[in-house]
Amino acid sequence: MAEPAANRGLPVNARITIPDDELEESFIRSAGPGGQNVNKVATAVQLRFGAAGSSVLSDEVKARLLRLAGQRATKGGAVLIEASRFRTQERNREDARERLVALVREALVPPPPPRKKTRPTRGSVERRLEAKKGRSNVKRMRGRVSD
Repeated sequence: MAEPAANRGLPVNARITIPDDELEESFIRSAGPGGQNVNKVATAVQLRFGAAGSSVLSDEVKARLLRLAGQRATKGGAVLIEASRFRTQERNREDARERLVALVREALVPPPPPRKKTRPTRGSVERRLEAKKGRSNVKRMRGRVSD
């Protein structure tokens, strides 16, 4: 019998799946309104992904991921995502995993190549100068009319 998809890892795209042993989940009490449910049940999820030691990501992707994570990245190179939007533990768990996948997908996109500097064509320079002369003439004609 095949094992459930949750036990095999977290699929990011067709080629990359984050193994479960690189993910660590802990459940904490959620803050904010919610009555007695908030005080009794640990529904919020902290998902920790050890990005620096990941075996499935290249060094460039790891660097982009940690830069994109911002304050969610720890000094040890881990990405920490907290999810407490929903009232159930399972839905918060799914939300944290979805947000991690979105962050990794964004880090997988390479930056665009640097722009090549080009010079304006002679025709565009001439058109710009002619337009400036035309504006200059219009403004010169706005002066006082002499008899």
